[in-house]
Amino acid sequence: MGVELENYELTADDLVAVGLLFEWRVLHKMYSQGVFPWPHPDEPSLWFSPQRRGILFFDELHVPKRLKRSMKKDYHFTINKNFEAVIRACAKQPRKGQNGTWIIDEMIPAYAASLECWNGDKLIGGIYGVKIGRYFSAESMFGRETNVSKLCLLHLVEYLRAEKLEWMDIQMVTSVTHQFGGRYVDKKEFIRMLAKAVKYSAK
Repeated sequence: MGVELENYELTADDLVAVGLLFEWRVLHKMYSQGVFPWPHPDEPSLWFSPQRRGILFFDELHVPKRLKRSMKKDYHFTINKNFEAVIRACAKQPRKGQNGTWIIDEMIPAYAASLECWNGDKLIGGIYGVKIGRYFSAESMFGRETNVSKLCLLHLVEYLRAEKLEWMDIQMVTSVTHQFGGRYVDKKEFIRMLAKAVKYSAK
């Protein structure tokens, strides 16, 4: 999720804004237009709108067979119970091919949507992102036990379905989200889908 790029590299052609503040008003406006941030340390904030977008359509969801055994474990899941702990854990999550993180402290107050996974009273996984109307953009996830981050993704889909969402923006298709059926759509199609989904935020 986020900038875990696979088979797609962001380029200067995808860059649409520089230096915008990380606050909810700005974030809401930019995500509503299909734009997301990819901060770099010691540089002005960079905002991108790629020519193709990773999407997970819920009616195309595939649950890997190896994951079904983990679904029987005694975990419980919550929504927006400890957002800051989730985003800070995502920032510390090791990622293949990446040094450091794009999640900087300035971003944290602007985001406010998360799903948490608990083993007893211990936070062991989660996902954070942005929800506007019937649109959700998943930014990053983490897991401290085997398959927990994948279980978080499944439970997030279940929650969003109950909220009448039909798909999730995953920005870039990774090896993990590909397993669940994630695929790319072109920018024109994504913007059409986005406009339809975010209109519910005004109701």
